[in-house]
Amino acid sequence: MRVMAWWVQHLLRLAVVIVAVAIVAFGLIAASPIDPVDAYLGDRIAQVGPEQRALIAQRWGFDEPLALQLGTWLGNLAQGELGWSHIHDAPVSEVIASRFHASSMLLLLAWLGSTLLGFLLGVVGGACEGSWLDRAIRLYCYTLASTPTFWVAILALLVFSVRLGWTPVCCASPPGVVQSEVDWLTRLHHLALPALTLSLLGVAQIALHTRERMRQVMRSEFALYARAQGATRRDIAWRHGARHACLPALTLAFASLGELFGGSILVEQVFAYPGLGQATVEAGLRSDVPLLLAIAMFTTLFVSVGNLIADGLYRWVDPRLREAAR
Repeated sequence: MRVMAWWVQHLLRLAVVIVAVAIVAFGLIAASPIDPVDAYLGDRIAQVGPEQRALIAQRWGFDEPLALQLGTWLGNLAQGELGWSHIHDAPVSEVIASRFHASSMLLLLAWLGSTLLGFLLGVVGGACEGSWLDRAIRLYCYTLASTPTFWVAILALLVFSVRLGWTPVCCASPPGVVQSEVDWLTRLHHLALPALTLSLLGVAQIALHTRERMRQVMRSEFALYARAQGATRRDIAWRHGARHACLPALTLAFASLGELFGGSILVEQVFAYPGLGQATVEAGLRSDVPLLLAIAMFTTLFVSVGNLIADGLYRWVDPRLREAAR
């Protein structure tokens, strides 16, 4: 019963967060200086008269008061209707599903790479505190933490794609080839550099927090007792310290999903990868209000579910939290 109550409480909080984000996102888009009709017309704006502009605004509901637009959108959202994308001329749900399908493997590989590499570097750095290896790991983490995402992506593209020719320059598949005809090795070849670039940027935070926890473990009394019994630093680090250090790494890994998605927006733009991040930029530049609002809601749900899973796993890994809840 306590577990069920915990999940119900967190799901109710998630519902409140989603409603709040929906209202705030709608307000921010409404305050945008970009006129949605002008953005929809694009280069054809000079060829369209006032009457046609009024018809377009009426067709998409832009001529109604903002309060009425918000009420209509929230009502459709409650019924599971996300609207119609202007720039893709398709239902928003289909656009998000297809674009997220393309981004899911990129995000998954980058998430696994940043989590595992960050945890490994953190454990090694904390176990070898003060050594040249620890200093090299910290320098690597501090450098990446202060480096812009797009700059790393551009540098990786210039070196590995343009200079060395090891990876494709762009896209999720060879240009002019139908997606159904692309084998998984080709897809992985196109995915390798964007995923590697995105994963490297998420390593620093996990590695530094894991190192700090490992440093505390290696200085603790039970580590001193284990060394007195003949255990080596490696045994203490991997048999005892790694379990304690995995708790902050686990929390940060799921909590960093929002940063990972934000980084994917820039990475997908640099590598011309047709995922959800690129769709977000297109929707913002061309003021595709239904698509932009739906992506904001989807991102909120994506990050919130990640945090919810982290909380549940944290309680499962650490017995002290279960005892405290009881």
